[in-house]
Amino acid sequence: MTNITTIISTVTAAFLASLVEVVEAFTIVLAVGLTQSWRPAFVGSGLAFLVLAALVVVLGPILGLVPIHVLQFFVGVLLILFGMRWLRKAILRALGVVALHDEERAFAEETEELHRHSKEQRANYLAGVAAFKAVLLEGVEVVFIVIAVGTTHGLTFAAALGALAAFVVVMAIGLLVHRPLSRVPENTLKFVVGLMLTTFGIFWTGEGIGASWPGADLSLIGIFVVMGASSFALIRWLRATGAVTGKAEALE
Repeated sequence: MTNITTIISTVTAAFLASLVEVVEAFTIVLAVGLTQSWRPAFVGSGLAFLVLAALVVVLGPILGLVPIHVLQFFVGVLLILFGMRWLRKAILRALGVVALHDEERAFAEETEELHRHSKEQRANYLAGVAAFKAVLLEGVEVVFIVIAVGTTHGLTFAAALGALAAFVVVMAIGLLVHRPLSRVPENTLKFVVGLMLTTFGIFWTGEGIGASWPGADLSLIGIFVVMGASSFALIRWLRATGAVTGKAEALE
């Protein structure tokens, strides 16, 4: 029986991770809609959603054929790699080595690019392609996260609800204010999501190799706390020693 801790953490991880990705995709779609027209924005986004839906339909049954311990191990390893990538960038941004992601700047750059092509005959096509690419690229990460955090414990539907909630929240706020959501604390979210994905990865990799976690699913909280404390300690140590000075280009 699935522990309530796992359900809550699964929905939360899917929601927060999807929130970050949807915000980034929405910035491009909003630029297309306001600069060109909403038709290519909606058409491009709709086609991307169809591709993503097909991806879920294809991957779901395939993963269902994989033995649960094998699935837990490989999904766990992938989540560790995925989560550590988010953590790495969040830590570098916290140290000032990598610039914080700026939705206002991304919106301005995309708007400028669309304006340059607005007089061309294929302007609507290019605008639709921009919306399609933005939704597809960010959506692939959402699909991976939903499947990864949900499939090993049969919580894909719960994870999907978390992702859907993020989509509804971003779209509702974004369409209401007609502005990129630049006030979303994106780096903080990425740091938390990186911790959560890495936590899930460690937990499921352990289960995949037959480890018995103390407290069962409650050990997720312990892993998260240890990973969080270790990450904050690393940030403080790097700030104190200046160990990453001059290495931004190589690390990013």
